[in-house]
Amino acid sequence: MSTTTQNQPAAKMSIATIAIMNITAVVSLRFLPSEAEYGLGSIFFFAFAALVFLIPMALVAAELATTYPEKGGVFRWVSEAFGPRLGFLAMAMVWIEVIPYFPTVLTFGAVSIAFIDPTVSMAESISANKWYITSFVLIVYWISVAIALRGVGIFASVSKWCGIVGTIIPAGIVTLLGFAYLLFSGNKPLVELSWGALMPDFSNFSTVVLAASIFLAYAGMEMNAVHVKDMDNPTKKYPIAITIASLGTVAIFLLSTLGIAFIVPAQDINLTQSLLLAYDLLFKWLGVPWLGSIVAVMLAFGVLGGVVTWIAGPNTGVLAVAKAGYLPRWFQKTNKHGMGVNLMLVQAVIVSILSITFVVMPSVQAAFQILSQLTVILYLVMYLLMFAAGIRLRRTQPDRPRPYRAPAMYLWASLGFLGSLIAFALSFVPPSQIAVGSPTSYFLYLVVLVAIFVAIPLIIYAQRKPSWRDPNSDFEPFTWEANATTAPNGTPTASNAHTGAGTC
Repeated sequence: MSTTTQNQPAAKMSIATIAIMNITAVVSLRFLPSEAEYGLGSIFFFAFAALVFLIPMALVAAELATTYPEKGGVFRWVSEAFGPRLGFLAMAMVWIEVIPYFPTVLTFGAVSIAFIDPTVSMAESISANKWYITSFVLIVYWISVAIALRGVGIFASVSKWCGIVGTIIPAGIVTLLGFAYLLFSGNKPLVELSWGALMPDFSNFSTVVLAASIFLAYAGMEMNAVHVKDMDNPTKKYPIAITIASLGTVAIFLLSTLGIAFIVPAQDINLTQSLLLAYDLLFKWLGVPWLGSIVAVMLAFGVLGGVVTWIAGPNTGVLAVAKAGYLPRWFQKTNKHGMGVNLMLVQAVIVSILSITFVVMPSVQAAFQILSQLTVILYLVMYLLMFAAGIRLRRTQPDRPRPYRAPAMYLWASLGFLGSLIAFALSFVPPSQIAVGSPTSYFLYLVVLVAIFVAIPLIIYAQRKPSWRDPNSDFEPFTWEANATTAPNGTPTASNAHTGAGTC
């Protein structure tokens, strides 16, 4: 949905801006170490996840965003297909899943800052300190909230330039230098370079669990569909931006992962430190070790841009849905920039509480892993609904004008649904590479948290009241409301055709 406010004119975004915002939102270099452990086998995982998740997600999101350009984003798409109850659940999952995401991505930023210190052993010690990590997460997160509250113009600029400086350029550096090291250093590569090495070892099931994190690494391409109406000629330009972002995302992840795998031994790979150690090794090889501190700062800027994007995007979407009558009026309060103040503050408080996980978990790595998996699971709930909506809407609304029609929609959406389901199941299995404490406790911890986070939006939806709707809301009726027909679940909605909050 558009982030244009009632107080500001539309801020039109270019193809390049949307593409870079998508890359910034999707690409986090923190995922590279977990996949570098697989060496050349990471190519298989990246290609598989792109085939059954990234490509389907980009195609389905592009069609849905241009077919339903009205406000609502994923809430509108799923509601058109299955009714507002599941639509509200899908939107809530996007808002909730970023809560465990923020501590994990900010942990990577904390580690980056620690590696400004040229003494690597001291940097490693600092970056493993749970109190340092927790303090950094809280401070930088609240700074990001303050930036996001300044409105679309500020957060779009921060996202774009932090993405270039802190993600795209560092990824290019580790890729170019990693391959140069392989070719010109004279040292033996640390990964097996053979055709057989392209196929991972599936004999130990638990060792491939970390590969499921690639689905989270690719997630988020649909998030900036909320800005489709902030573009000139979005039906033409948005699919182009998505294509550029998708290709760039795969290239950055794959090449950067191999750059790390070439120089860091698999047994020494650490989920939070290995990327920084790779830069340290490469710059020492070139004789310019001081550059490691500069890149560490750049990576921290990349984290800041990603966090600001993920605060602003989902909160903008939930705010429009809230004003349509799906959340109490207290959550609809906005500042002079049109940003949802109370929504962001509630989210920030929950993030702050969850960040204490770093203090109570066995290690920073363990907390990092369990929060990452929780993010994957919650996000995949939304994706399962989105892919199912893409299939259903092709069948139930065949005459709806589709400026962009995804080729072979049924095939790609089915692949996306199946891939998401596989990753969803794998995410409950504790990885053998990381000490996360008791496997049973790990599983139960995830199950309980997922159950709580899924139940909350369903309970809120069941308690909604007509008084929640903002009389100034410009949320357009759903197709079945405008036609005074029935909701997808069969509930009559003619009497609610203009409420913006049809029954379900």
